[in-house]
Amino acid sequence: MITVNPDGKIMVRRCLVTLRPFRLFVLGIGFFTLCFLMTSLGGQFSARRLGDSPFTIRTEVPGGPESRGALRKMSDLLELMMKRMDMLARLENSSELHRAASVAHLAADRLTPGASLIERIQAIAQNVSDIAVKVDQILRHSLILHSKVSEGRRDQCEAPSDPKFPDCSGKVEWMRARWTSDPCYAFFGVDGTECSFLIYLSEVEWFCPPLPWRNQTATRTAHKSLPRVQAMFRSNLSHLLELMGSGKESLIFMKKRTRRFTAQWTKAAKYLAQKLGDIRRDQKQILVHIGFLTEESGDVFSPRVLKGGPLGEMVQWADILAALYMLGHSLRVTVSLKELQSNLGVPPGRGNCPLTVPLPFDLIYTDYHGLQQMKQYMGLSFKKYRCRIRVIDTFGTEPAYNHEEYATLHGYRTNWGYWNLNPKQFMTMFPHTPDNSFMGFVSEELNETEKQLIKDGKASNMAVVYGKEASIWKGKEKFLAILNKYMEIHGTVYYESQRPPEVPAFVKNHGLLPQPEFQQLLRKAKLFIGFGFPYEGPAPLEAIANGCIFLQSRFSPPHSSLNHEFFRGKPTSREVFSQHPYAENFIGKPHVWTVDYNNSDEFEATIKAIMNTQVDPYLPYEYTCVGMLERINAYIQHQDFCGGPSPVPLGSNTAQSLFVLAPNATHLEWAQNISSVPGAWPPPHSLRAWLAAPGRACTDACLDHGLVCEPSFFPFLNSQDAFLRLQVPCDSTEWEMHHLYPAFAQPGQECYLQKEPLLFSCAGASTKYQRLCPCRDFRKGQVALCQGCL
Repeated sequence: MITVNPDGKIMVRRCLVTLRPFRLFVLGIGFFTLCFLMTSLGGQFSARRLGDSPFTIRTEVPGGPESRGALRKMSDLLELMMKRMDMLARLENSSELHRAASVAHLAADRLTPGASLIERIQAIAQNVSDIAVKVDQILRHSLILHSKVSEGRRDQCEAPSDPKFPDCSGKVEWMRARWTSDPCYAFFGVDGTECSFLIYLSEVEWFCPPLPWRNQTATRTAHKSLPRVQAMFRSNLSHLLELMGSGKESLIFMKKRTRRFTAQWTKAAKYLAQKLGDIRRDQKQILVHIGFLTEESGDVFSPRVLKGGPLGEMVQWADILAALYMLGHSLRVTVSLKELQSNLGVPPGRGNCPLTVPLPFDLIYTDYHGLQQMKQYMGLSFKKYRCRIRVIDTFGTEPAYNHEEYATLHGYRTNWGYWNLNPKQFMTMFPHTPDNSFMGFVSEELNETEKQLIKDGKASNMAVVYGKEASIWKGKEKFLAILNKYMEIHGTVYYESQRPPEVPAFVKNHGLLPQPEFQQLLRKAKLFIGFGFPYEGPAPLEAIANGCIFLQSRFSPPHSSLNHEFFRGKPTSREVFSQHPYAENFIGKPHVWTVDYNNSDEFEATIKAIMNTQVDPYLPYEYTCVGMLERINAYIQHQDFCGGPSPVPLGSNTAQSLFVLAPNATHLEWAQNISSVPGAWPPPHSLRAWLAAPGRACTDACLDHGLVCEPSFFPFLNSQDAFLRLQVPCDSTEWEMHHLYPAFAQPGQECYLQKEPLLFSCAGASTKYQRLCPCRDFRKGQVALCQGCL
């Protein structure tokens, strides 16, 4: 049996405690050294590979001297640690031998591993020193090789002086100072060198000329477009419902509406396919981004769907999606910013760089919220591709508000305008602004049997109030009391627990109804009455389609951005004379009655007259599924805002006049011997031009003659020849930027021509000017299309 002195046990225990942590420490130092070497060498070697990135030509090797110095310091540190450990071991050995000579064998055992450990440290230090020398040799060799490569291209990485690229040198200066301001530059390979700046500015952006020593073949090959596929009408909407997504109340509402109208869309697509015959239609790649439903824009609509909030925008978007899909186009639908960025190919960063790939979409349908989001993240690509965007804009955007410079100088700038788009790229819910394109929506279309059933089931004294929010009813007690003398009044006002106090007790309130139940209520009612708000919604057309008479208030003075809070800030100066101008002007009596609600006698007399009036269900053709399909198909096939300049030179430089004076000498017509202009749509042979009275807008001047103003024809009229043919005496002619031009000013006999094509406008008037107005005919029930537009 072996006995061990207690002091020996203490010594052994002390050795273990001393050596184990130290061994762990040494292993840690070794591991750290290995990692450092791998990182340093790997980084330096990868920086030297010329094929890694398009931007690999450097003027220096960052970190080269620092890496060698760090390796030297680490080697010195290990040598110093070895010397100190040797001293500590010697001191501890002598101390232990004096304390207990009887345990010399244990002390010797302790010294043996200590000496071995010191030898290992010495070996590690020597290895690190050797590696440092080798790294130094490799880096020196790479610097020599790099200097030889860069010497031959240094003169090729200076900003060229090319008059075709006047902004190149300035952009290079900007990149030198600001290239780190957005991570997207590094994403495209910019690394702070002159060559990387020039490659980026010539291949990713387009401010500098292509570098002659760069391979342009791959770039040109990647930009080739795929062959066009023919668009075929679809027969169902099931896949569209999947594309629309879920999770939001607004999307649930839109999908329910789409399902309800499936049979009508299918029937309409089949009819239009037969009508168009063998006309080839190219399938378009279309992105639909509903910006107001994104979380980033607040998505104020979704929470209000179940609480009586406005549904007009969601009705229109549901119908736009259905129409595009049934026409046979390829759709992507996004309702989040993340989805938008993914579909566009937005690079990581803050939105200062162009897209990573050419835009894969022929058309983008969005709203003002989506327009702002795309501008924020598309960088320079927004300006390049904005001609493909179509903006769904309920109330319209007039040219004076759309042109950024003009709007700023003349007080037309608002929170929604100044986008410098072609005004026809804005698409409205109703055809109230001919400067924009009329998009519309659809209402339920009834067959003859259904119409007869509705007529037989009508109550002679039942009225439904247009207004689902209680605030709309406030202050309407006076004429509600008059209406109550003749009719039973029904409401669909939202409430949670108790009846809204704004709704009088004699009104039968059904609460918020699902759309099918609301339709059934309209089919029983005689009258659908508006309270002045909301403006221009879809509900009045739905009521008229279900056999109701629509009664609305006349506004005196008319509401506009100048005198009414609702329109303030909207990019239009349009004056609204009633709650629903389209119903008043395009439908009218007996279906639509517009009166002054402040005149009790007129209001009561109108109620009595309506009681004795019988109407059939009526729906304008342009609000049927066929009408909307026909209209959108024409836009997609003919509207091209990415083409060349407008034909202004054609009207001003041609030796032969484009016009002839009409036989009654009141207006101009397109000359029969002038052939059609390639690419012009609508075709100019439908042009009729009048000189409007002072203070009269072209919109009204054309309506006076049973026509509509067509802004696409302004470039043809923007010439001295047009004034000459109309026998207008021009003592002088000036070209200026003004949204009322071309026009004639009576004092001074001055003629003014338009200098900025984006400012051609049907809207606007001044008593100082007689405007030269281009008008055209239109198809019955389809005001957006001329007779020859299909």
